[in-house]
Amino acid sequence: MQIRSLISSLALALTVALPTAAAASDTTGLDRVELRPGWRMPDGTHMAALHVVLEPGWKTYWRAPGDVGIPPQFDWSGSSNIGALSTNWPTPIVFFEQGMRSVGYTREVVIPLHMTAETKGADMRLNGAMQIGICKDICIPANLSFSATLPPDQTRPDPVIAAALTDRPYTAAEAGVTQVACIFQADPNGGVILHASIDMPPAGGTEYVVVEAGNPHVWVAEPDSHRDAGTLHASTRMVHIEGRSFAVNRSDLRFTVIGDSRAVDILGCTP
Repeated sequence: MQIRSLISSLALALTVALPTAAAASDTTGLDRVELRPGWRMPDGTHMAALHVVLEPGWKTYWRAPGDVGIPPQFDWSGSSNIGALSTNWPTPIVFFEQGMRSVGYTREVVIPLHMTAETKGADMRLNGAMQIGICKDICIPANLSFSATLPPDQTRPDPVIAAALTDRPYTAAEAGVTQVACIFQADPNGGVILHASIDMPPAGGTEYVVVEAGNPHVWVAEPDSHRDAGTLHASTRMVHIEGRSFAVNRSDLRFTVIGDSRAVDILGCTP
């Protein structure tokens, strides 16, 4: 269901190896890609990051990229001594391509990777593959692969990763969100229409709302939103990508409000 206008059939292969940043001067749109090894934290988990630097005028996409973006995809198979891995996405920006909204980053992005070891105090081996979209006049799916051994004795924090960790959306509590209510109604064209009311202070300027269903098989349209005093209203259409029936769990819904002053990450809603 996702519109991917002007996507080139060209797929770029780039291997990233520690400790040297990968040279991408001969790769359209990519200036540099680096896997930053990070540090082992006091609780035994490890913080690393993927650092993507784009050529001027190019951009890449957030985890929910919008109607014309290419969603990033990760594959961590082949890693060892890593029981769990989560990505920490920095605050994105909203931009428009051919009149349609996209969400992502310009120039560069540092994506922290938080890993839990199966055996604390031992090396972690990270083998990963990532597909991202990089766009200018065309959108190109870039395939990145990387591997590294992450030792437990590296304990000094990386300031670049630390800065990316602080550049995150506010939580609902931090932003003063007091209530999020959802109403669903059947869409005669298929799927459902979601109406959400978010009681929260303004995030500054034009407020954009991104809705994620919590189900990779459910496509969510760009919401229409408006503010009425202390309440931000958003409505969107949700359909299964294969046209099947589906259920929506209110606790799995995720709302991100992006304004000029801040972004806010909100999990779940009530009837």
